Amino acid sequence: MKKVGNHNSISRKLLLSLSLTLIFSLTSFAQDAAAPAAPEAAAPAATAGGDPVKGKELFNANCAACHKLDAKSTGPALRGVAAKHEMAWIYKWVHNSSEVIKSGDAVAVKLFEENNKSVMTAFPQLSTGDIDNIIAYTSEVKAEPAVVAGGAATPPGTNVESGSISNNIILGALALVMAILVVMLFMVNKVLTKVAGNNGIVVAPKEARTPIWKAFARNQFLVLVTSIFLLLASGYFVYGFLMQVGVDQNYEPIQPIHYSHKIHAGDNEINCKYCHSAARVSKNAGIPSLNVCMNCHKNISEVAETTATPEYSKAFYDAQIQKLYDAVGWDKTKQAYTGKTQPVKWVRIHNLPDFVYFNHSQHVSVAGVECQTCHGPVQEFEIMKQYSKLTMGWCIDCHRKTDVKMEGNAYYDKIHAELSKKYGVEKLTAAQMGGLECGKCHY
Repeated sequence: MKKVGNHNSISRKLLLSLSLTLIFSLTSFAQDAAAPAAPEAAAPAATAGGDPVKGKELFNANCAACHKLDAKSTGPALRGVAAKHEMAWIYKWVHNSSEVIKSGDAVAVKLFEENNKSVMTAFPQLSTGDIDNIIAYTSEVKAEPAVVAGGAATPPGTNVESGSISNNIILGALALVMAILVVMLFMVNKVLTKVAGNNGIVVAPKEARTPIWKAFARNQFLVLVTSIFLLLASGYFVYGFLMQVGVDQNYEPIQPIHYSHKIHAGDNEINCKYCHSAARVSKNAGIPSLNVCMNCHKNISEVAETTATPEYSKAFYDAQIQKLYDAVGWDKTKQAYTGKTQPVKWVRIHNLPDFVYFNHSQHVSVAGVECQTCHGPVQEFEIMKQYSKLTMGWCIDCHRKTDVKMEGNAYYDKIHAELSKKYGVEKLTAAQMGGLECGKCHY
């Protein structure tokens, strides 16, 4: 009998080398991850005579409507204003700017002219200590965004993880392990074949079997049952496909200006009917005029750093506000309209067929239905989409479940008194009030 080589030695060597490679790789990554983070930039010292923390609260409550720290708004930028004017003059200006202008003060008149003759609100309730706090806040040095490798700026508050193991490295290591296992299986099979040959072991050949498709074709019962099953299944899927024609649930088009309902209706809690005011009195909810947007964005030309997400950066949101300015012709540096406008071609999302009648005011004002009932949790949508099916069955199901709002409506009180006796119920649904009649929605 021939001596068979020790085939386990090769496998041991491969496994040993793989283990050493993974150990050194993980050790190096662990050392990189454990490296101390760069020390954060020291916060600027507070200006003598004022508390910048209290000053920020006062600034947001009294000044932020017309002023920004680093950009011109209705009024000038206020960062470093203490270096431009004496504190005694600032006290007078904040308490009553109109009186300072009327006195003929050259600095006050020039400031008034440079800002389109916008009259600043008087704040006699602010003490000199309050003003000192605001000035301390405006005197803080602007925090620069952190710069990571490659020169890319990172917004403040963003954690930059260095030395973390990427998914590509993990997948590569797993692929290497799988490849080694496959090679080892081939080697084991080869060695076992040699051992069997050296010991005179003959492997019995596989018996020829009838292919499964031939056996299936010879069985007429199975062929009949399978044919019937395929016909029924095909009919089911064809019916389901045809029933989805014209149903655009979850339709989520990209708009020319990115508008985040999550920021406006969610974070800022703006009422839906502030922008879609037509929903209260009209058949259609309507697309808000850009002038409605400018009610707020005349002074909001950029978003806060905390608004940015991993998917949408602060620069992205600021660019969308600039698109709004371009559309209405607003020059944020001069705080004036240029007269050059551009149309915005919004993409319609909810589009009922022409033979369907739906009145927003009847549902919103009379029935008191909340917008989220049909449009879903819009306060959570970054991109607006069609939340509901808006099919006939969906509307009928709602009419069958929804009680009619009777409070403060004498017309409904009269109908309710008659129909409640007819149906023997205390409350009537929209269906019992005639909500299932064809002429209600089709005429």
